[in-house]
Amino acid sequence: MPEVIFPGPEGRIEGRFAPAPRPRAPVAMILHPHPNAGGTMNNRIVQELYKTFQRRGFATLRFNFRGVGKSQGVFDNGVGELSDAAAALDWIQSFHPEAQTTWIAGFSFGAWIGMQLLMRRPEIRGFISIAPPANLYDFTFLAPCPSSGIIIQGAEDEVATPPATQKLVDKLRTQKHITIHHDTIPRANHFFEHEMPDLMKSVDNYLDMRLDPNSPIR
Repeated sequence: MPEVIFPGPEGRIEGRFAPAPRPRAPVAMILHPHPNAGGTMNNRIVQELYKTFQRRGFATLRFNFRGVGKSQGVFDNGVGELSDAAAALDWIQSFHPEAQTTWIAGFSFGAWIGMQLLMRRPEIRGFISIAPPANLYDFTFLAPCPSSGIIIQGAEDEVATPPATQKLVDKLRTQKHITIHHDTIPRANHFFEHEMPDLMKSVDNYLDMRLDPNSPIR
């Protein structure tokens, strides 16, 4: 997985990029958790998501938000990080302008940024949001949510609380023309420390369903 450096709004951004194995391959971008809580693109969940999309033949990118690792700039409370994500998606699309579909996956703070990016980029057709912190951040921008996806939650999550996540899911499910899946992983805390296999099984099952040519969700 080659290291890449590309231009962002505040200078260079550091990432890891797996190029697509074939023309018109789909694109996926993975977003890491909160920088002030030690979140980086080398987070365990971010790396597993990256490998999952790479195995499935996606052109896959994970990167460090501004001020993390070799990425320039300083933390900007989500505003600048959303700009970083948009610049990163521009960069990956410059190599794959013919990509048949685009996916976003994020964990915690990264899930919040990813769902904001959904609102700005109509080419994003699917999302995976792991432990979105609906109790800590405002998700009302999802009005309406433009694409179908899955929200995965730990039943014992002490950071992104299950009731807040359920409220977000219930709200999104009132919308027409999209389908929101919701999995709760028993015993899992915010970091899925002992439940990583269950978490990734949920991700894989969802991708199996969505990427099937006969999937009812487009």
